[in-house]
Amino acid sequence: MAWCTARTFHLPATDMAELRSPAPSAVGYGRTSFPGANFRRSARLPPFASLKISGDAAAGIKEAVQTQKAPAALGPYSQAIKANNMIFLSGVLGLVPETGKFVSDGVEASSACLKDLFVNALLVDKILVKKVLKNIGEILKASGASYSSVVKTTIMLADLNDFKKVNEIYAKYFPAPAPARSTYQVAALPMNARIEVECIAVLQ
Repeated sequence: MAWCTARTFHLPATDMAELRSPAPSAVGYGRTSFPGANFRRSARLPPFASLKISGDAAAGIKEAVQTQKAPAALGPYSQAIKANNMIFLSGVLGLVPETGKFVSDGVEASSACLKDLFVNALLVDKILVKKVLKNIGEILKASGASYSSVVKTTIMLADLNDFKKVNEIYAKYFPAPAPARSTYQVAALPMNARIEVECIAVLQ
């Protein structure tokens, strides 16, 4: 005859009604609660939320520069824009502010008596380049800057053969260290201009 001994196990009393009912949960922003557990996650902000600038704030860091001592804008743009201690000059032509015409128009008429046409053309080119750079100087001055404040210039020429002549005059206006520069020959310029210059300056 075989005897079998059974071991008795004692389990804690369990409320069957509690097991049958769904687990309550409290869901809130960034937090969910479960019985016996507590999970928390950080709230997420929209991407680039800290970079958002209101219209009023943007207007406060952008200021148009205007002076009657330089040619007026020929379209829907400003002579220059000041933003974050920087000045961005639009392309400048060799126009006379009072007349809106190229300075070379008057020079050619007054120099018609010159016998050497090559010398006459060279004189016109140099005066035209000087007028462009002087107009830039007036806009810089109205912005609270000067030629020494310029960090980058862009020169656009109708004929790249004028490069050497432009350099001779250009070097007299921008002190060392000379600003960075790009020079291009373009198919055409406004008002059939032969040279246009734009630049970027930093307020000191």
